Amino acid sequence: MGRERIRFSLRSKLALLSMVLLALPWVGYRYVQEMERFLLESQRQAVMSTARAVGTALHDRPALFGVAPQRFSGVDPLGSMLPGEELLDPGITLRPGPRRNGAREVEAILKGLDRSSSRIWVVDRELKVLARAGSLRPPPEPRPDGGWLQQAWHRLLAWLVPPPRQAYIERVDQEPLARSPEISSAFLGASSVWVRGTGDGRPSIVAAAHPVWVGDQVLGVVVVEETTHSILSLRNQALERLMLLTLTGFVITAVLVLGFASRLSWRIRRLRDEAESAIDARGRITNLSAASSASDEVGDLSRSFSALLSRLGQHHSYLESMASRLSHELRTPIAVVRSSLENLHLEPMPESAQTYIGRAEAGLARLTRILSRMSEATRMEQSLATTDPERFDLRGVVSECVNGYRLAHPGRDFVASLPRHPVWVSGAPDLAAQMLDKLVDNAGDFAAPDTPIRIDLAFDGPTGACLAVSNQGPKLPPELEGRLFESMVSGRKGEGGDQPHLGLGLYVARMIARFHGGELRAENLPRGEGVRFLAELRLA
Repeated sequence: MGRERIRFSLRSKLALLSMVLLALPWVGYRYVQEMERFLLESQRQAVMSTARAVGTALHDRPALFGVAPQRFSGVDPLGSMLPGEELLDPGITLRPGPRRNGAREVEAILKGLDRSSSRIWVVDRELKVLARAGSLRPPPEPRPDGGWLQQAWHRLLAWLVPPPRQAYIERVDQEPLARSPEISSAFLGASSVWVRGTGDGRPSIVAAAHPVWVGDQVLGVVVVEETTHSILSLRNQALERLMLLTLTGFVITAVLVLGFASRLSWRIRRLRDEAESAIDARGRITNLSAASSASDEVGDLSRSFSALLSRLGQHHSYLESMASRLSHELRTPIAVVRSSLENLHLEPMPESAQTYIGRAEAGLARLTRILSRMSEATRMEQSLATTDPERFDLRGVVSECVNGYRLAHPGRDFVASLPRHPVWVSGAPDLAAQMLDKLVDNAGDFAAPDTPIRIDLAFDGPTGACLAVSNQGPKLPPELEGRLFESMVSGRKGEGGDQPHLGLGLYVARMIARFHGGELRAENLPRGEGVRFLAELRLA
């Protein structure tokens, strides 16, 4: 047994194809990551610029750090000294002196540079904080005031994309400054910028250290810190919009794709159903009930099917009427030949001519039987159209027919198996007998010599009955599979003899079976020693 293939409908294929849209959120997320990296790098540069600006503002001002400078002879050529400041000789060593009000002045300078999103430290060589300004605490974010749907949406987003944590802001101390190697590098004269973690595994604080030079010595370091809260907030807002747009676009696209697929599948199923029902119960070809007028490929296919079935129907009608036409057209020539032969019998003729007259009469008789068989299907259709069904016992009809077969064919053995109770069906007894005659004649033509023909009648469930005719002999030809009950189809090879075979017997038998609300089918016997024809009928 071959492996069964998994069947995917057109709607399922289009639904799977629409899943490609899920790549859009991934592309958007990658873009947001690149944007976050770019913003973080920009923030590093901005923090370093702020530290450099503060360090420049504190440059060459020893009084701020509590050291006493030595005077330098001469006048400041640029006149850039501030009141109370003393110009330094770069080659003179500084000595510690009183701090005076340096610390307050540094705080005043930092206050002018205060930024709400930055925290600025100024420390001396002993890592003592001279001044501090600003705060890392971001402004409070407004809470959503919408309904339960909007609040549920924000909870979902908070679960998928956690907001930046703010618990570390409460830990304001200078302990990290002492442990930072960048601070030590700044006291050696090297500026640096770094990202400091907050214990949750994510970069949360961007810090920059810049040395404060007094002469050729570093007396202090400016440390500027900024939280990445704004970047993370922008990232979360971008992801929120991305998710909302993606979800909306996916839902709209999915609805459109499924709607289009459903409409297309419905049209194709409708075309399939019409194509399957194009042949009625009597085997006649009909046109499509409603050929599509759409201008797409499905519409073209529907119109092509309709045109094809129309032409096949015309050809089928021509073939059906050809038998009656031939029978009508040949009746007059046959009558002329018959009357001529009868007149020849009345004339004196030599003995040798009687042989040819006998052959002509035999041929005429055979031609008459052929015309009778050709018009049989037409007469049967007319008879079925005018016959009113009645309720009769099929068991009695089959029993009488079997007795008649045994009398008419004494050299053939007939084996019958009938139920004990009547089998009531709706139809016509004479037509049922004619159907059985066709099946028995067919079995007799193919049965092996000295083998019986078996006739079985049994109930088939609570609503059906099955009449079977079996014979031993050759199996059904594979080339006739699905065509055995069509008109003008015969499985006989090398036909000859006195009885003509036009392939109409089983065709007529199927029409009678359908008239009785059933169907006729054929199968090979289980062991392959013969063939069985079954008429499955409906009980009345």
